[in-house]
Amino acid sequence: MAFDVSIIKGRTVHDVVAANVDQCVQVVKDAYLAHGAGQTVNPDSHFLRFPDKPRARIIALPAFLGPQSGVAGIKWIASFPENVNHGFPRASAVLVLNDYATGYPFAILESSIISAARTAASATLAAEWLNNGERSTRTLGIVGTGLIARYVYRFLLGTGWKIDGLRLFDAAPGEADKFIADAVRPGMHGSVSVAADRPSLLRESSLVLFATTAAAPHVLDPDLFAHAPIVLHLSLRDLSPEILLRSYNVVDDVDHVMKADTSPHLLQQQVHHRRFVTGTLPELMMGQCAVDRSKPTIFSPFGLGVLDLAVGKWVYDRAVAAGQDLRLPDFFYELSR
Repeated sequence: MAFDVSIIKGRTVHDVVAANVDQCVQVVKDAYLAHGAGQTVNPDSHFLRFPDKPRARIIALPAFLGPQSGVAGIKWIASFPENVNHGFPRASAVLVLNDYATGYPFAILESSIISAARTAASATLAAEWLNNGERSTRTLGIVGTGLIARYVYRFLLGTGWKIDGLRLFDAAPGEADKFIADAVRPGMHGSVSVAADRPSLLRESSLVLFATTAAAPHVLDPDLFAHAPIVLHLSLRDLSPEILLRSYNVVDDVDHVMKADTSPHLLQQQVHHRRFVTGTLPELMMGQCAVDRSKPTIFSPFGLGVLDLAVGKWVYDRAVAAGQDLRLPDFFYELSR
């Protein structure tokens, strides 16, 4: 019996995702619905921390996509925020896919792009479902203009969103201007500008994306959201508990988000309950919860390993079909029982 292992490089992952944004979003939607229906196994993430680098961590996300998928696996993703000071992304990752029949790994994929793609697909789904199914917004405000922000922006436009105004803010000098030069699509917006400060961006934006490296809440004033925007709180630790308490709160998985000092976790520690959570994104898509525009609506996704598995298996299938994987037939050597 053969136990070949395929290595799939980042360039291949990038090309598959970039050419098939709509399909990637559908893959993530299907994984969410399977998770919401109890068909998946998604244990807690495990954090490796370092005493002399308190902001750095490496996270293991094991998951099983369900018997019909035939795939389990694990994402091993490092987050070293200081990397951005040296001009390269904070996150690096690999994804290992295991065969459900034998347990043997059959693929190893570069996964920082898979992670960014599944995050962007998740945000794109949430934006549409929280916006009553409409793919348009008056002003998109982006706080933190790194890799994740670029992917969310691409996925929104790639799924047909109409964004009249685009406002950008990054605490690092020059990064917002770099986003305009490298990522913004000319002619897609009525106006594009770098905000003078974070508060002015928040007040002006009907759809807000947080994609920062914040380790603790730095946006503290609930009045900044008095106009009831939709907030894609992808970086999870930007908003004060008081802001969440005055908002609708949608998460991807309630148990998973209530850990690691996320903003929802901090609020739970203050109020000693979880009733401030309106529901999950799968519940929203299945009609089991609802929001309106009377309050700010905040989507805080902890990030589920089943989403990485789903996107990774989809990329693997396409790469193998196109002959774009690096096949290692002798990766496993001692195969006699």
